[in-house]
Amino acid sequence: MKLRSKLFICLLAAGTMAHAQGTAPKSAIHNDPFTQPAPLDFNDHEGYVSLFDGKTLTDWDGNPKFWRVEDGAIIGESTKENPSGNSYIVYKGMKAKDFTLKFEIKVDGEGGSGIQYRSQTGVPWRTAIAANVTANVGPVNLNWMMTGPQADFWPSAKYWTGQFYSENTPMRILAWRGQVVEGFSTKSKRLMGNIGDIMDLAKVVKKNDWNEYTVIARGGVFIHIINGQVMAVMIDDDPKSSNNLAGYIGIEIESITKIYVRNMWIKKLK
Repeated sequence: MKLRSKLFICLLAAGTMAHAQGTAPKSAIHNDPFTQPAPLDFNDHEGYVSLFDGKTLTDWDGNPKFWRVEDGAIIGESTKENPSGNSYIVYKGMKAKDFTLKFEIKVDGEGGSGIQYRSQTGVPWRTAIAANVTANVGPVNLNWMMTGPQADFWPSAKYWTGQFYSENTPMRILAWRGQVVEGFSTKSKRLMGNIGDIMDLAKVVKKNDWNEYTVIARGGVFIHIINGQVMAVMIDDDPKSSNNLAGYIGIEIESITKIYVRNMWIKKLK
C-alpha cells in the first residue's frame, strides 16, 4: 500500500473515532492549517453594546399599560382584563441593518412573542384591531406598532418559534423553522434546503423557561438561532425589500400572555 493511501486511512480512522466521541478530529499531520472555530459562548459580549440596563426602559418606547421592568427583565403582559392585541416596545436608541443580536427570552402560558429587527414604526396597520383591544387602549398608536422582520417566539404553537416572519407586510411567513429559503421580496420564495425536521427542532425550545436567542443579519441574509441550534435561514435578494432596510429593534406581545426579555446585546456592523 502506498504511503499516501496509508495516511488517508489513518486520517479517516481518526476522524471517525473523534466523531463517535463527539469531538473535532485531530489531524495526523503536524502543523495542520485547518482549525476549529472557538466554542459557542453566548455570554461573549466583546464588540457588543447593551440595549437594556436591567433596571429602566431608557431609550425604549411602548404602551406603559403593558410594558415594565421587573427582576432584571423587560416584561410585557396582556390579560383578559387588560388586553393588548399586537403591541410592541421599540428601542429608539439606534437603527441597525447589519448586526448580531443576542438576548434571552421566555413566555409564560400559551401566548406568543417575537423580536422585531430592521423594523419601522408609523406604517399603517394592515389587519383589524379587535374591538376589546380598541376599547381598552383607544385608536391604534402607530408609534407603538412595528413593521418588518421578526424572529418568532411562540413555544406553545407547533410550528412558529424560530421562523422568519415579515410583520405587517404581504410576505408574512417566509422561512418556516427548519428551512433555508431564497426569495425576492414579495415576488418569490423558494425552499433551497432543510436544516432539520420542524417538530424535532421544536424540542430545542424550552417552555416556561429562558431561551438563548441569536439573530444574525448581513445584507440580505438572516439567521435565527435558539439555544445554539440554527432554526431558520432567509435570503432576500431584493435590495429594495422592506426586509433589507435599516430599522429598529423591538419586542412584541400578542394574545393573552406574559413575556420576559433580558440580556439584550447587539454587535452593530452597519
